[in-house]
Amino acid sequence: MTTEATPPTTSVSPTTRQMWTRSRGIALAFVLLLAGAAVLATLRSDARHGALDPRSGDPHGSRALAEILADHGVSTRVVTTLAEARAATSPDTTLLVSAPDLLTERQQRALHAATAGSGGRTVLIAPGTWSVETLAPGVTADPATSRGSTLDPRCALPAAQSAGSADTGGIRYTTTLLDADECYPSNRLATLVRVPDTTGDGDTVVLGAPDILHNERLDEQGNASLALQLLGSRPHLVWYLPSLSDTSAADQDDEKTFFDLIPPGWLWGTLQLFVAAALAALWRARRLGPLVPERLPVAIRASETVEGRARLYRKADARDRAATTLRSATRTRLAPLVGVPVTQAHTPETLVPALSAHLHADTQSLHSLLFGPPPADDTGLIALADQLDALEREVRRP
Repeated sequence: MTTEATPPTTSVSPTTRQMWTRSRGIALAFVLLLAGAAVLATLRSDARHGALDPRSGDPHGSRALAEILADHGVSTRVVTTLAEARAATSPDTTLLVSAPDLLTERQQRALHAATAGSGGRTVLIAPGTWSVETLAPGVTADPATSRGSTLDPRCALPAAQSAGSADTGGIRYTTTLLDADECYPSNRLATLVRVPDTTGDGDTVVLGAPDILHNERLDEQGNASLALQLLGSRPHLVWYLPSLSDTSAADQDDEKTFFDLIPPGWLWGTLQLFVAAALAALWRARRLGPLVPERLPVAIRASETVEGRARLYRKADARDRAATTLRSATRTRLAPLVGVPVTQAHTPETLVPALSAHLHADTQSLHSLLFGPPPADDTGLIALADQLDALEREVRRP
């Protein structure tokens, strides 16, 4: 009894140590990123106020404007609830709504009911399509924003004429009200609209962008002058910063859906992304070419390759594929010996007659040997291999 030595194998699977060595750089970068984010959050944790807050000294805050208004005798008070904003409306008060789109539809209706006819001024900062129609009836927001930021007044409103050019570029508005002032137009659509109150001396100002209120932009163009005249026309300024903690927004019937919270045009944007992804896939697919063979990292003897493939065939019980491989290789080697082109080596009508004429053998037996059905068992496969080997030796015999 003989035993067959198992050939040495080389493992190409990475070990745990190798995987850690390869990935430790990425892990270190991730840890540093988290540490940096924690440090940044800690450094900024003492910031109490955000954008458009008259208490904030950040670039997008409005403390500078509040101090200028105070120098001109205008008091500024910050409110964060709808009840406080409604209670503050009066003829000697300007109510600034910093984020009208954050209000629910019920809050917007209640706020408009309180400001209409109050005799005071209401300033809306960049209201969108769905909020401006409720807070300023007769004014409609255009889907396209202005191309430029700095615009000229081009209207008869004294505050705009006195301020001159200002950074009002943002949302553009149209109105059907004949007595409204439309200022700072961009492509014939206004970025500042003043709508006078028909029942009193009050008015509503719709501003397309908050830039003139920011600390970093207040000293540019006529921003300071325009902001001072819009917000300083009354001795008191109530700065309304809508808050998520406001209980008046907890009406389930008026809660915004997911589609209300995302920007308009999301459907077309998603469709464009899908089209772009499909075009990118087609573009990359066109670059696919034929397979490129690569050299093996180690030299493998032909006998080992044959033996390894034979074991795979045996393990899979694939006698049909093994027989097909043996017959195909034999036909390829026999064809040039009997004057048959290699391209026709696997054509029975060409190869079998040539072999029969060369060996003076039976055509039927040659056809069964070279093109017959697969063997039924391992014994038949071994017999087939022996017969093919004998046939090739006989053809090669001088």
